[in-house]
Amino acid sequence: MTRLHVPTRLRWSDLDAYGHVNNAAMLRLLEEARIDAFWSRDDPSAEAMATAVLDGRTDSQTMTLIARQELEYLLPIPYLRSPLDIQLWIGRLGGASLEVCYEVWSPVGVAPAQLFTRASTTIVLVDADTDRPRRISDVERAAWTPFVEEPLTFRRH
Repeated sequence: MTRLHVPTRLRWSDLDAYGHVNNAAMLRLLEEARIDAFWSRDDPSAEAMATAVLDGRTDSQTMTLIARQELEYLLPIPYLRSPLDIQLWIGRLGGASLEVCYEVWSPVGVAPAQLFTRASTTIVLVDADTDRPRRISDVERAAWTPFVEEPLTFRRH
């Protein structure tokens, strides 16, 4: 299995009145991990993952739209000072879209490791000038193909 491991820190504002990560905050945490994994940095000297090939600037020729998201909460996540280990892979690489799969794990080195959340997001690449889906480029496909593996199967399907 070839997965991206994106360490993602919790913030106090991610917690709800019960002292665990709120469900809406989980979507933001997944978004942060996805941006770190797939969007290039404004600062070319900053270290980026090899998969970070999308131009995330506001004047980019490509927009990314979320077509679908599904989450399965397995365990509540308490506040943790060490970053969560969000593992990402691509469950499907289509013509103009990709399915990003996630597993949210306890911080690296914590034993026993705990799987908190499983999720998937379908992203459509859209041409900013035409507002129409655009094909995944050869550069994007080459960067992402090594991370394609089986998509998630959720328990309630």
